Amino acid sequence: MAKLARRGLMAGGVVAAAAMGVRPGTAQAAPVFIAEDHWAQKGDVKLYIWRKRLAGGSAPRPVLFLVHGSSFSGRGGYDLHVPGHPGYSMMEEFAGRGFDVWTMDHENYGRSSRTGSNSDVRSGANDLAAALLVVEQVTGVKKVMLYGQSSGALRAGIVAMETPERVDRLILDAFTWTGEGAPEIMRRRRDIASYQASPFRIATPATYRGIFSRDDPSTFEPAVPDALGAYELKLGNKVPNGTYIDMAIHMPLVDPTRLACPVLMLRAATDGNATEAELFEFFSKLPNKDRQFAMIQGVAHVAVLGINRHRVFHVMGEFLTYPPLRTA
Repeated sequence: MAKLARRGLMAGGVVAAAAMGVRPGTAQAAPVFIAEDHWAQKGDVKLYIWRKRLAGGSAPRPVLFLVHGSSFSGRGGYDLHVPGHPGYSMMEEFAGRGFDVWTMDHENYGRSSRTGSNSDVRSGANDLAAALLVVEQVTGVKKVMLYGQSSGALRAGIVAMETPERVDRLILDAFTWTGEGAPEIMRRRRDIASYQASPFRIATPATYRGIFSRDDPSTFEPAVPDALGAYELKLGNKVPNGTYIDMAIHMPLVDPTRLACPVLMLRAATDGNATEAELFEFFSKLPNKDRQFAMIQGVAHVAVLGINRHRVFHVMGEFLTYPPLRTA
């Protein structure tokens, strides 16, 4: 059972005007967010959890849990504040839409325990399972909406397969099923010996710039990877290799036929982590007919931190608020 610890604080922020449906330049009171630290325990490993929601009101809000990928932490990637460039906090975006938004730093990322593990996909799925127990303890909500990006989509997919009672809806963003023929996965496969030689790789500011410039440099503002790198490198300069190894030689890890919940697959116009053919095949095997596949122009691998992130949020918002089935 995950152990729960909490430190609550109030945090004010400004949600981008477009996200709130307000004309730019008009006066609007800045929304106030409640932000909280939580912790889960996985054996001897302490796992950091971060929560944001709008202040005010006592009615329960739907829980949206965001799962990070291979190269940066949950709080770093999903609650990013870029000097001079507002509106990059995905957590505040969806908290402003009425969700109770959570994320976590997996083992060896961000504020979570730094161990000797390479933090592979299975380890991350176990982290997520521990974190969802904390969410249930705090909110009383057992079944959450789950979003995963890149290898975070693999972690989320495994949890949805193995504990379907905990996942109401699932969003797979920048997902890889087999990786066959995908440029980035083929590169990792060629370099597999170097990844297997150490649990970690060294991260530098150039590492974070490379994540964004790899597929289409025109889809992001240079200040974004710089802000992300500055945040992450204050916490550590080593990034685990486990998910890279898994994505290179251990795929597939998610069985589409075992995903019982509604699924949204998000495919950027340019993303070297998968081919369209493999994603279409995966999509065709999903058993729940409440399924959607969205191809989005103007974004690349880290779409939610791109200049056209509002297009991704639009598609996500519709899926997450899709009306439930009515019966006679």
